[in-house]
Amino acid sequence: MEDIKKLAEECFNCKNKPCSQGCPMKTNIPEFIQEVKSDNYEEAFNILHRNNIFSHICSLVCPQEKQCEGNCIRGIKFTPTHIGKIEKAVNEFAEKNNYKFVEDKKESNGKRVAIVGSGPSGLECAYELLLDGFEVDIYEKENEIGGLLTYGIPDFRLEKSIVERIISKIESLGATFYLNQKLGENISIKELSEKYDSVFLGVGAPVSSTYNLGVKSSNIFDSDEFLKKYHCGEKINLGNTVIIGGGNVAMDSARAAIRMGADTVKILYRRDREHMPAREIELDDAISDGVIFKELVRVESANEKDGKIISVNCIETEIIDNKAVDKEGGRRYTEDANTIIFAIGLKPDKNMLEQQGLELNEKGYLKIDENGKTSIPNVYAGGDVCDNIAYVCRAIASGKKAANSIKRVM
Repeated sequence: MEDIKKLAEECFNCKNKPCSQGCPMKTNIPEFIQEVKSDNYEEAFNILHRNNIFSHICSLVCPQEKQCEGNCIRGIKFTPTHIGKIEKAVNEFAEKNNYKFVEDKKESNGKRVAIVGSGPSGLECAYELLLDGFEVDIYEKENEIGGLLTYGIPDFRLEKSIVERIISKIESLGATFYLNQKLGENISIKELSEKYDSVFLGVGAPVSSTYNLGVKSSNIFDSDEFLKKYHCGEKINLGNTVIIGGGNVAMDSARAAIRMGADTVKILYRRDREHMPAREIELDDAISDGVIFKELVRVESANEKDGKIISVNCIETEIIDNKAVDKEGGRRYTEDANTIIFAIGLKPDKNMLEQQGLELNEKGYLKIDENGKTSIPNVYAGGDVCDNIAYVCRAIASGKKAANSIKRVM
């Protein structure tokens, strides 16, 4: 912790706390760092968890460079304070020394809330409501709890024991989990609204963005499907694998493919490194794992032989006015490929949401107001179903906001 304490000493302890303003959860960053400076690691841990029980997860997966560290005053002339590293170290030190954050739970208020989806927004909403005396039932479409935290972020980036501890805490506070319950199939908003005082939807964005490659091979996956197969330990003969996309999910998919025994893994991205959404650290880790990164290339189509993919057809691209376009006279060539994974974005299930009577916005996401309310009375929502910026910390913050809104009207 001496090295971490040196990093903490870099913090200016700004009074207006721009770092906290850049954090979706509004964590009191200068306060917890001040406790690190004073060697009071347990209190630093308590400050973090009093505001955000997902603190350890956020320290591992948050894009700090765009949020807290991106707003650090020190970063104007120097390197920003390494907030993420300090937060991670505090949580690891707390685990090693068996620190426990103890909640103050209120007595039952007789109100019942249904949470649909057990991802970060749903779990956070449940946690806040449970502390305030609500009875909470959580409905999950899969056979494991955790949503994105379980299925979408691989174990090499987020240890599942950290997720399991949060789930256990929420269960110990009184939550009841119902597995294999999918909205629109096993359950509906109408029946939940009749049974509960309020409903929160944290159903995520399960529909993958893809395009037609001209083949119908079974070895074409979307990232959501592929990462689930990795989590479940499924065996796939990947061979030469091509990832289409340039975000963090593309990096996760590529690194998972390496671990699943692919012969080669190539990320083919239509933009350049400067314009890619993935964090620099995620791309660097992928390259360190053996992933080949090729920028300014668009996959046009795939070729197959005897019903199996053998290659993809590519064309060079260029950036014009911040947009990737096919390069005039650009080279066309093929890359060996036996498996293709689309990682170019996920969208909400528009048809299912509309069938449930919910109003969507112009971008196809669930429409909510500033309090997280949907178009249906007493139905709230948060996370990726409402937000096209799919960060775990933003999903958590939306769950907390909705919980506070439910508390106010109950």
